[in-house]
Amino acid sequence: MSAATGRPVPDPSAIGQAGGVPSQKPTRPLAFLAPMPSEFRPLQRTLSLRRISDGDPPIYTGTFAGRYVVASLTGIGTTRAARRTEQLLDRYDVEHLVVIGVAGGMGIGVKVGDVVIPEVVIDYADGATFRPSPGEATPASGRLITSGDFITDTEVLGRLRTEGATAIDMETAAIARVCQDHGCEWSVFRGISDDAFDPAVDDAILGLARPDGSPNLAAVTRFVAGNPMRVRLLARLARDLKVATNGSVAAALRAWEARDRA
Repeated sequence: MSAATGRPVPDPSAIGQAGGVPSQKPTRPLAFLAPMPSEFRPLQRTLSLRRISDGDPPIYTGTFAGRYVVASLTGIGTTRAARRTEQLLDRYDVEHLVVIGVAGGMGIGVKVGDVVIPEVVIDYADGATFRPSPGEATPASGRLITSGDFITDTEVLGRLRTEGATAIDMETAAIARVCQDHGCEWSVFRGISDDAFDPAVDDAILGLARPDGSPNLAAVTRFVAGNPMRVRLLARLARDLKVATNGSVAAALRAWEARDRA
């Protein structure tokens, strides 16, 4: 356990085992959080993460760039994200927490597949601002808005764009607030999966996922049954989601490697 916090740190004797820790590197883990399973899978696949806990949410471990990694999911929305981040930071003495996942694009010229690495994250509910630490080797720009509600009002979105918003999501500010309270450095990499102004991406689309981010198959069936042409919409959204998630994970891992070399 960490003498400073009483929280568990990896056992360096586990070298060579899944989730083992190379002895030449610090044993404080690097943490990753993603809202939905679809956003988490590219990271799990790339790092060969192994599930070590069947709790809610489950915990995964592995190694990256010679460092021990812990990873988990938050589910959708600020309340769940805050609670899951608290659980992770209470359990592990994390060195740096990385948020990965997707976001809706808002900035002029921001398109599907771009990765937003914001200078500042703003909580839409109270205007609180949080500044990530992606590292000097990773240029940050723009403003990421977090709202616990799924905003589709074009007037509200237009105002946020005028104020400099680059993208919008539903978790990052809540995670950042918990990290700040715990004195834990954090960074965020959000791939753009859709245009926040797209009228086809509405509350009905959000309802196709459960609060934990897993697909609601009954809702998908009803959604398609109401209009078979929606199959094409779901295919497009699935394709764009895959591009965005892969881009988010790749950018986050490149940034950490650059940070680690600096």
